[in-house]
Amino acid sequence: MVRPSRGEASPGTWRREAGTVVRRTVALPERATAPFVITAGFRIPRVPTEWAPHSHPSHELVWVRGGTLTSRVADRVFTVSEGYGLWMPAGVVHGGRATAGARFHDAFFAPDRMPFAFGEPKAIAMTPLLESLLTHLARTDLDPAARARAEAVVFDVLRPAERQFALQLPNDTRIDAIAEALLDDPADCRSLEEWALRLGISDRTITRAFRRATGLSFAQWRQMLRVHRALTLLSEGFEVTTVSEVLGYAQPSSFIAAFRRVMGSTPGAFLGAAYGSGDVPNPVSRVENS
Repeated sequence: MVRPSRGEASPGTWRREAGTVVRRTVALPERATAPFVITAGFRIPRVPTEWAPHSHPSHELVWVRGGTLTSRVADRVFTVSEGYGLWMPAGVVHGGRATAGARFHDAFFAPDRMPFAFGEPKAIAMTPLLESLLTHLARTDLDPAARARAEAVVFDVLRPAERQFALQLPNDTRIDAIAEALLDDPADCRSLEEWALRLGISDRTITRAFRRATGLSFAQWRQMLRVHRALTLLSEGFEVTTVSEVLGYAQPSSFIAAFRRVMGSTPGAFLGAAYGSGDVPNPVSRVENS
């Protein structure tokens, strides 16, 4: 597995990293036009890579190992971390960013030959069985019968994850400036009252607008955003104490408590489950993980 050397941690969730390569078009694998239902492959971006907004004629499933992928679809941001994949229906316009050195996997599904399909982007549970099957289907020497058997099992085990981890953007002109500022810097600690003063509206208006647009309070939405960014930083190998500081928390314990509220487990437990025992990129101490 290729891992980038760690530099300074940047807080930005949708801030383009220095040295990012922007790809305007996405070339489908040559075999995506072959008579297969599923065409799979992988690549390892050596530098941070961004895919400009685009769509595919096929359904797409992407997942990563050794890094994260962030995808922006209209007014939602999806963070794809270890143990999860993202299903993108055919025709849905989306952009994406992958961290340098992440092993980036994708599988394309022929829409007219699928026994089912998800009509909107979905987080997918990348179980060891599903990942092994899709890796198997990336081979070029499978005979048609073997491929058909493997594809049939994929359809049996392909399921949405229990936790659909998407950040809903407000898409409300009254508070969009807040959302964009926090996407650029989740560590921004300005209070509700400070934002109200800057925007010339009441803090009650901001509160109602966030609730109506996202289903969350301003504080809950900012917490969710910070956890999205934390997943990327943790997967890049930054320690919990560093991530806590970069994201604006006064103490690591505050960050761990916020992470637990959103994800249902501590950072150490979450990464341990995703990577498997002994392969967590940034093991946290028992004190931090308690």
